[in-house]
Amino acid sequence: MPPPVLLLLLFLLPCPEVWSYEAPEDKQDVFARRACPAFLTFTNAAYLAGVTLELPCCCKPEQVQSVVWFFRKHLGSSQETRALADHYGNKLLDPSRVPHGSALQSRFSIRLFSLLIFRAGPDDSGIYICGSGRRDFFYGYDLDIQEAHTLSFTPRLTPPQTTSKKQKEREGLGSAQPLYRVFTSFRPWSVCDRCGAPGEQVRVGLCYIRSRFLHVRYRRANQTVVSCGSGAVPRAFGQLKRRRVEAKLEVKSCRVDCPPQATPSSRILPLVTFLGYNSASLSMEVPVFYLNHPADRVLTLGCPGARPNMAVAWDRGSEPVYRSELSSHGTTPTRLLIDTGHHLVFTPAETQDSGVYYCWLQGRRAAEIRLLVYAHLGRGQPVTSHPDFQAAVNTVLTSYAVMTAVFCLLVIGRAGVRLLRDAGERHVD
Repeated sequence: MPPPVLLLLLFLLPCPEVWSYEAPEDKQDVFARRACPAFLTFTNAAYLAGVTLELPCCCKPEQVQSVVWFFRKHLGSSQETRALADHYGNKLLDPSRVPHGSALQSRFSIRLFSLLIFRAGPDDSGIYICGSGRRDFFYGYDLDIQEAHTLSFTPRLTPPQTTSKKQKEREGLGSAQPLYRVFTSFRPWSVCDRCGAPGEQVRVGLCYIRSRFLHVRYRRANQTVVSCGSGAVPRAFGQLKRRRVEAKLEVKSCRVDCPPQATPSSRILPLVTFLGYNSASLSMEVPVFYLNHPADRVLTLGCPGARPNMAVAWDRGSEPVYRSELSSHGTTPTRLLIDTGHHLVFTPAETQDSGVYYCWLQGRRAAEIRLLVYAHLGRGQPVTSHPDFQAAVNTVLTSYAVMTAVFCLLVIGRAGVRLLRDAGERHVD
């Protein structure tokens, strides 16, 4: 056992707090308290494209030890329902171990009966059902993934605007009793995504529809409102897709002070100082991740533990990366961007992107990512096509010429020394 660890154990043994830990009492199984509905209904859930989301299996029989998730498109028949992922046929991916690249073996995973979807897109919209291998269905979701094509930036000092009900209702049929009304529902502004430096706040606006003619099998807290891409929208409202209000992502600048950092107790501080650490370094410590990625390929970095409703920020070294600056180029495409799911995306990654990146979560630094982007020769790609091939050849030839010249000088010098020595010996004779 290393001496510092032994000293730490000897220091902590007299502390009563070490021995006061009690294991939590056994809690009743959550699935034993909630029975599955006799008639399967679908809970409407809407998200912005690019997020990593989790669909929990809210109920199942106690005897079922593993679940299977099924999927079918909206307006599809029951015969089109297919198994999506299970405990045995899909490699488990833990989102807490992100950052990840674009080469995920699967964007779907099951963890503790919940379905995880990494970087969900509009094509992932549909019906998701938690069930068993015998096709017994327990719980269902009506998932609607909406895409925001543009970002809107709000000045920092602009007061929050209150939107009336009439302003929210964008479309309708008829004036007396319209069949439906479409509106944009904005979620509250997030917290400032970083502290101690200028940051950004974001809020998401999604398209929703209000109508008395929604399908009864799709449920929400308000049974007259669902998202615009829900399966509860009747087929007779087909023109809704053409008039659909687009999802929005709004960004505004902010700045807040960092909260005071927690310091170690007075009993542990002397030992920490003796080991060569200080309280500031302990309070700012974040987990470190290492990631290697080939150049000229798309790379996606995700913040560990991030959820769709959290504020996420990115720094490259000590330089903050702002959404407003990345989007200020207008129509000119940028190679680096922060997508609507708060991932840092390189399109593509290059060797000069190697470095240290930090991600912030809810205003605090959450992780340090040490990225190495290396040159990679693809299958069937000749060596001569690499951009550094000519420089490498010149370096090799120059080194060979220098070594040859040095070798020749050594040989000539050795021969000259021998010639002079032989001439001196003959002169003495």
